[in-house]
Amino acid sequence: MLEPQWSTKNITMEADMEKLTIHGDEDLLSQVWINILHNAIKFTPEGGLIRIILKASNYEVSCQISDTGIGIASEDLLHIFERFYKVDKSRDRALGGNGLGLSLAKKIVELHGGHITPQSEPGKGTSFTVSLPRLHSV
Repeated sequence: MLEPQWSTKNITMEADMEKLTIHGDEDLLSQVWINILHNAIKFTPEGGLIRIILKASNYEVSCQISDTGIGIASEDLLHIFERFYKVDKSRDRALGGNGLGLSLAKKIVELHGGHITPQSEPGKGTSFTVSLPRLHSV
């Protein structure tokens, strides 16, 4: 679904994903991946890289989505899950977005008994790790 956006920007997409099964709401979890990937594409410059790593233990599934985008300053990283929060107001206005994507993603992940952890450094990209329990029903 998002391939046209990353193809247009000539972004390389790498995926290292174990074949696994988790229990949860497929539509809601799809929204999590779409929101995180959409941001990665939006803030990664032409010719950049997005990497997805999916792995599992006996109890948990971990999906890390990393990009080589503009990154987020530590003072902004504290607020990115707040509703309507935008790191760069002028840039977001030009690129679209309403500041709800990450807030929604966090809520969905928490409803599934998991957590989402961001890591970022300005100029060096951003990484989100979504950790979900192997067996959980919404």
